[in-house]
Amino acid sequence: MMTRLFKRYLQIPLINKLIAAFILGSFFGMLSWYGEVQANLSMQDVLKNYVSPFGTIFIQMLKMVVIPIVFFSLIQGASSLPVSKLGQVGGKLMLLYLVSSFLAAVVGILFALGMNPGSGTSSQWQHMVDIENAKSIASQPVASSGIFEIILNMFENPFSALSNSNFLGLIVFAIMVGLGFSAVKAESNRKEVQDGLNSLFNALEVVNAALYKMVTWIMEYAPVGVLALTMVNFGLCGPAIVGPYLKVVSGIIFGIFFMIFAVYGLLIKVFTKTSPMVFFKHIKEPMLTAFVTRSSAAALPISMDAAVNKLGIDEEVASFALPMGATINMDGVCVHLPMFAILAANLFQIPLGPSELFVLVISTVLAAIGTGGVPGGSLMLLFIVLGGLGLSDQNTAVVISLALGVNPILDMFETMNNVAGDLMCTYLVGGKNSKVEQS
Repeated sequence: MMTRLFKRYLQIPLINKLIAAFILGSFFGMLSWYGEVQANLSMQDVLKNYVSPFGTIFIQMLKMVVIPIVFFSLIQGASSLPVSKLGQVGGKLMLLYLVSSFLAAVVGILFALGMNPGSGTSSQWQHMVDIENAKSIASQPVASSGIFEIILNMFENPFSALSNSNFLGLIVFAIMVGLGFSAVKAESNRKEVQDGLNSLFNALEVVNAALYKMVTWIMEYAPVGVLALTMVNFGLCGPAIVGPYLKVVSGIIFGIFFMIFAVYGLLIKVFTKTSPMVFFKHIKEPMLTAFVTRSSAAALPISMDAAVNKLGIDEEVASFALPMGATINMDGVCVHLPMFAILAANLFQIPLGPSELFVLVISTVLAAIGTGGVPGGSLMLLFIVLGGLGLSDQNTAVVISLALGVNPILDMFETMNNVAGDLMCTYLVGGKNSKVEQS
């Protein structure tokens, strides 16, 4: 009987389980809050001591795999980039993907600063926020005093970077290692070198496959973690949490729509002279597929069809550009993460100057490259972004738990943004000679 129920549970789509967990957690959390306030029941102690650990386990499991996932994914991606296959086209494409992600991170920060989530809500969050720890963080000098020091930290010894939680240094090191492997493979004609590199690339693929499998196992536990964390959040804060939740979600969604229709539309109009509305008309199927499936990879065949048969892009360019974009171009994630970073800064009274915002942009762009194809990749990336702000593990867990509740909804919009960005960059590179109808 139990085995049959467990098999049926596994057959339910993950997004359905996550949404159900969030709804149930919100409901039981609100009941706990009313029990504490109206009936003087000691529900908060129950939530903290007996419910919260189930959510903490999920957060710890994500933290366990975040560094290996990003590190090995970046090495494999950088080492296997077939940029030489298309010469200048490949170089232009890589540059466009980086510029697109950079613009997305800037848009995310601008919307986050405009929405300013978490500001003036100390009374609503006081049960969740470690006030004393927040004050200690705010009293500490900022980690980086200027752009030059930030650049130096990007090239720190990788072992020191790991011990100092310098995620930016680890990311840059992983990219450089991968590019080094790629350069050696292209320049060396020795058979033993080529055989060794091929074996290494195969080993990296196996390692990443094993890590991705671990993530799928962790995500099967995710509904339990979301249920527990949502119960704690709503149980401690009550109805007051709804306002900040809506503010964060609406800010991210508006930012993603601005990125797609304003930024992409302007780039399409300026560089290809194509009507943006005509372009979006031709890519509506892959965008909708990405929204429903929450997977750039699942939408890839639809994207290929739209690129070749509707946008008129050369098939060789599309077959090279779109799979690469599905791996490294994560514009939706870059819009999403700054909102939670600004939320964390407001909750824990962390001052953010130009240098800190610059670090946020760069770390978001570079780290997002390593989350392609990883379920819950944006959640793991939050550890990197929030770690750069100097948050303690406890305070990081607070923000992660807030993100967990709405991540399934945001993930649909993020993936749609990612696919639209892939097609936009591919069209800018390979669509200049295509015959797209202007009606």
